[in-house]
Amino acid sequence: MKTQHLTIHGRVQGVWFRESMRIEAERLGVTGWVRNAPDGSVEAVVQGPVAAVDALIAWAHAGPPQARVERIEIVEAHGEFGEFEKRTG
Repeated sequence: MKTQHLTIHGRVQGVWFRESMRIEAERLGVTGWVRNAPDGSVEAVVQGPVAAVDALIAWAHAGPPQARVERIEIVEAHGEFGEFEKRTG
């Protein structure tokens, strides 16, 4: 099991990033959450089997078609999550 906190920078708000990430996380069987941050980035905590979390992180480097991801900061995180939720603010 792997848990990571992501801060995704670039043009990532207003481009369906959170909903697209929620759909991809559910497809991969990853739990956690995603939300817009006040500074214009998107934050997420992702948890699941190593291969699934790595696949979701790889997806996040591109994101949905309208997104332009510049960089992702990744650090270890903790917690337990039963589903993947899209949070507000």
